[in-house]
Amino acid sequence: MYEWNEMVQLMIDWIDNNLTSAPSLLRMSDQLGYSPYYCTKQFHSLTGMTLRDYVWMRRISRAALELRDSNVRILDVAVKYGFSSQEAFTRAFVKAFEVSPAVYRKNPRPIPLAIRAEVFSPYHYHLKERDKMVKEHLQEAEVKIEHIPAHKFIGIWDISSRNYGDFWRNGHNCDEICGTLESMSHLKLPGQLGQTAGWFYQHGQKGYLYGIPVAADYTGEIPAGMECRNIPESDYLVFFHPPFNYLKNNGDVMRVVEEKAWNFDPHSMGYEWDEETKQDYQRHFPEGYGYAVLRPVKKV
Repeated sequence: MYEWNEMVQLMIDWIDNNLTSAPSLLRMSDQLGYSPYYCTKQFHSLTGMTLRDYVWMRRISRAALELRDSNVRILDVAVKYGFSSQEAFTRAFVKAFEVSPAVYRKNPRPIPLAIRAEVFSPYHYHLKERDKMVKEHLQEAEVKIEHIPAHKFIGIWDISSRNYGDFWRNGHNCDEICGTLESMSHLKLPGQLGQTAGWFYQHGQKGYLYGIPVAADYTGEIPAGMECRNIPESDYLVFFHPPFNYLKNNGDVMRVVEEKAWNFDPHSMGYEWDEETKQDYQRHFPEGYGYAVLRPVKKV
């Protein structure tokens, strides 16, 4: 049923792995075993973008990160990502981000990078594999202490959302928000993962947040539609599961971690919850980090 979701996801992965080698529709369709016409039709149906536009936006976005993070000449970056000249690259960059490559390199600011599309999720995987799924034994969530210094958090606080799914269904543009935050990844608070979700409390009500933690002395631009809040230093109880297979085990890992996080008694470790003026964090990077829920505490 979800054969084409999985196939288009393979196309997306193939594109991302070949952005600097002029990925062609013919080469990709040959490797996947389908006609170019059928590949483009299914790609557009599932992503809402033409294959050509998607490749263009991913290449210009990857080029933007290279401008930001390296000293490679603008001309060399242009050629690397398939542009015929620096002038052609500049025109494309201005069209995408309303700033020239030279100006962006001197003063990187939040821009809406195109993020990697996802059309084959754990939901699709489990529906596709449900008749042959073998239940895997997951390890128990670990509990540890982590100190996070005072910092600022740039993002969106939505009191009407309770979780990740609610947040994106509540009118927030995932591609635009995640792409903009990705352009700010070099500003993330040292020791943190970058884009971070979590929960906050307002007049006894629990809401959901999404953004990026940055240093306490950050004075740069705040993207439109987001705000910047000061978060005091704190110890956190971290409920953690190490890296896992996202497609197979995402739901089960999140359940194991969150059941422990929301039912744990911190007094057993000499702490009590301290969420009144702080916020909980949720780290989700399955294959690289794992999954964790962080709740602020203070010594009893």
